[in-house]
Order: sequence, then structure tokens, then C-alpha cells
Amino acid sequence: MSKHYAVFGHPVAHSLSPRIHAAFGRQTGIAVDYRAVDVEPGHFAQALADFAAHGGAGANVTLPLKLIAFELCDDVTERARRAGAVNTLIRNGDAWHGDNTDGVGLVRDLTARHGLDLRARRTLLLGAGGAARGVAPALLDAGISELYVVNRTAARADALADALGEPGRVHPRYLDDLRALGEFDLIVNATSAGREGGLAAALPHSLVGRRTAAVDLNYGEAAIPFLAWARAAGCHDVVDGLGMLVEQAAESFARWHGVRPDTDAVYAELRERDAVLVTAD
Repeated sequence: MSKHYAVFGHPVAHSLSPRIHAAFGRQTGIAVDYRAVDVEPGHFAQALADFAAHGGAGANVTLPLKLIAFELCDDVTERARRAGAVNTLIRNGDAWHGDNTDGVGLVRDLTARHGLDLRARRTLLLGAGGAARGVAPALLDAGISELYVVNRTAARADALADALGEPGRVHPRYLDDLRALGEFDLIVNATSAGREGGLAAALPHSLVGRRTAAVDLNYGEAAIPFLAWARAAGCHDVVDGLGMLVEQAAESFARWHGVRPDTDAVYAELRERDAVLVTAD
């Protein structure tokens, strides 16, 4: 039986992942069968079982399925365990092995591509869902000084802070607290609220200091409101999530095929050709 790969999400038609993995396949000489599968959370378990039964060997998982994917795995990597979320699935016999490549993808993009030194940066993380969970452990490992987690739902911010297990460095806060938090060296938007522009409108410019870098895990249309706020507030660096998407995909590709592709060429191609605005993985 031939091997198949896919990205699962809802919605997922916008995803650049099939194009990215096709480019990686051409570059490495590996025949890649990779497609997008739109599935609602309540049907994900069955869809994944059907995928496996028909030769599914690996999959990416995007919003809103990353936390569910974690529960469907028989075993997970340490970084997926710390995140409590899975974005990469590897078929291992009759079971799924789970990994999370979001965090390493983000850090690699920010440090290697954009030249940012993350060490000792006081950091604000907006959101506490699967995307935020995926990147938080890697940011801590990269040497940020403190991590403030802000979410519309207080309980989710508390839960993520507790899961990270570093109460001296990680602090849950709420939207009402934003004006009292002072300046941050790094602000990461891990919410999908940017699609409506609501969250960006609520962010005070007092969060921004002289060297603040603003990063949106979204790309394309979904990133516009937050990135516009960041520029208006005077952020020193403004970065969207396209580079992270390519880097996390490369990490997934390496897990499945044993070869790490060159990401710079694919990133440059997407930047050049991405005339159609899309939303984030």
C-alpha cells in the first residue's frame, strides 16, 4: 500500500502545507502524496482512523484540532508533552506517535531567518490554545526572561501557565491587565482573533518599547490587523507566521522522510508568489 500524508484542520482549504510539501518533495527527489482534509473536531478521530486504514503514514494538524490530536496519540515526544498539543503525527505500526514542531519552527525562523536574539526578552504571549501551547515551551528554552500569557478566557491562561511548570518565569494575566503590564521585548500573537481585528484594537501602545519585536503566528489576511497595530505602535521588528509555517513543515518532513529540506528557497518562493491572501495553519 502506498503511503499518504495530509494536513487536517477546519477550515483547511486555505492551507499552504500541500504546496510546501510538494516543493520539499521536488527538492529532495521524494514522491510526496499530500492533501488537505477538512474535518470538524467531532469527526476528527474517525477521519484519522479512515486515513490510517487507507495508507496514511503521517499528518499535520492545524486549528482547531491540535489538542484533540494529542489525545489520540499512543505516545508523544517530550516537546509535544510539554505543549499538550500535537501538530505532527507519525504512523508507528497500528498507533499514532505525536510530535509538535511549531515551537522549533518559530524559534528557527526568528533567530536564523530574522536574526533576532530571544535571550532575556520579556515576552507577552496572546492566546492559550493549541498554537500558543505549541510555541511556549520553545520560547522558554530559547532563553526569554519571563513569559506573560494573556487570554480572553482566564481559565485557559491559568491552565497553560500551570502546564509549563515554571511559576517563577510564567505568569497568567487577563485582557483587563494589559495596560498595567508595562513594556515587552517580544509580543507573540497566537490567537485567531486577528481575523476580526478585535484583539489588535484592544492592545495598548504602552506594551511596546524601543526594541520590541511583534510576531503573528498567522500569515496572510489573518495577520493584517495585528501587524498593522504593531507598525502603528512603533515595534522595532514585525514578523508574520509564514516563515514559521515553512520551518515547522520542514521539521515534519524530516520526521517522515528522514531528510531535512532547504527552507530558504521555499520561503522565498512563497513570499514572491503569495499574491492571494490566506489564513494561518
